[in-house]
Amino acid sequence: MNFKSFRVFVFFGVFIFLTMPLLADQPRTSPWTKEQANQWYQQKGWLRGCNFTPSNAINQLEMWQAETFDPAAIDRELGWAAAIGMNCMRVYLHHAAWNAGKDGFKKRMGKYLEIADKHGIVTMFVFFDDCWNATYFVGKQPEPQPGIHNSGWVRDPGDLLFEKPELINLLEIYVKDVLTAFKDDKRILLWDLYNEPGNSKYGNKSLDLVKKSFDWAWTVNPSQPLSIGYWTGALTTELNKFQLENSDIITYHTYQDLAKHKGLVESLKSYGRPMICTEYMARHFNSTFQEIMPMLKAENIGAINWGLVAGKTNTIFKWSEPLPETPEPPLWFHDIFRKDGTPYSQKEVEVIKSLCEK
Repeated sequence: MNFKSFRVFVFFGVFIFLTMPLLADQPRTSPWTKEQANQWYQQKGWLRGCNFTPSNAINQLEMWQAETFDPAAIDRELGWAAAIGMNCMRVYLHHAAWNAGKDGFKKRMGKYLEIADKHGIVTMFVFFDDCWNATYFVGKQPEPQPGIHNSGWVRDPGDLLFEKPELINLLEIYVKDVLTAFKDDKRILLWDLYNEPGNSKYGNKSLDLVKKSFDWAWTVNPSQPLSIGYWTGALTTELNKFQLENSDIITYHTYQDLAKHKGLVESLKSYGRPMICTEYMARHFNSTFQEIMPMLKAENIGAINWGLVAGKTNTIFKWSEPLPETPEPPLWFHDIFRKDGTPYSQKEVEVIKSLCEK
């Protein structure tokens, strides 16, 4: 190699070295490759944990609003989760809490992450949600309705998006702002862009926001993967197909028994990507820790059940079976601990700990 060629070689080498960080920050327009996704997942170990709302919050707004954000409760309850071997939480955000004070909201997210990290717990955050109450408001949240499952949980953005289509502009700013603030935060496992799109009889009305959610996130291009989980119906329906084909990591919900859960896992394996079950465990349906968790571990599928500590969400009560005169149902639907930290079932906790320790 002559001197001129050497100078050209060195110039291009330095150019590539200096521009690599810039290239990494470039927007993307498609999901990670299967190879990227599997390489990422191999570094994580077996993920297990809960959908987490502190017991003194009835919904996402009460968890995140400045007046009711409670680091002490979060610390205490995540400590109980860590003590039985859990290492991952799925946590819902809400754009209305962000819009009430953007900087404060992000500071509270940071405080939550600090607490979770102290307990060795990573977090997947959820942006949007089509479940439960269609309307919501900033400020003091309602008290739970006795014996009614998730009486105060709220959708995001809910019916408001269809009543005021211009809301889409604020939602874009919200998603990009939060992602930009935390795009390289190693305490965040994954961004779950939208919980159960199409639920509440929305159907394909939610597809536009699903598509935009991926586009907005791809523009920011966070270092963490993106997903929207399968939750019902045929894998080939328009909404499910789009979600599954554009997710970096396959996430899914099922509260079915072991045989049906296994069948769904086999179907989802065709995508060739890592899997995380982001909702399971409903005792009335034989979706239990004893039955489901060993299978998920054997398959190296993340196991994120619904509920940690019984509280204002009332998720110890079964869907659509209100028991307003009953302080506590004989068989809990979801959740692991009582508010004092004692387990609903010591046998369940022993199963969880034994699987996490092996």
